[in-house]
Amino acid sequence: MASLHFELVSPARALFKGEVESVTIPGTEGEMTVLPSHAPVLAMLKPGIVTVRKGSGADERIFVRGGFAEVNPQGLTVLAETALPVEELNAAAIAQQVKNAEEDVADAKTDEARRKANETLEHLKTLQAAL
Repeated sequence: MASLHFELVSPARALFKGEVESVTIPGTEGEMTVLPSHAPVLAMLKPGIVTVRKGSGADERIFVRGGFAEVNPQGLTVLAETALPVEELNAAAIAQQVKNAEEDVADAKTDEARRKANETLEHLKTLQAAL
């Protein structure tokens, strides 16, 4: 069976590099699964979970926040603004961030501030749901 070369990097570190069966990414236009021989594409990422299917054992799940994904004949590369393995996420800290974001929405003085606060809140709720 053919494999897909996949790399996921953030400014802090490289989180994954290797051959996989498939990768599901959270694109801004919707979730997308990349398989071997996928057509070339460039996609912007929204905050969410990248699911790496390695073929043996459990899938690897990595939270990403922003960035982009490029599929080319060599494989899939994800360049994420922020990326953390899901098991490194702290549920209590995220719950506190959600509470703070809800307060930011309530305290917003302008439509733009309210829009940004709502966007942050939705991203945090996506992350919380992934846990």
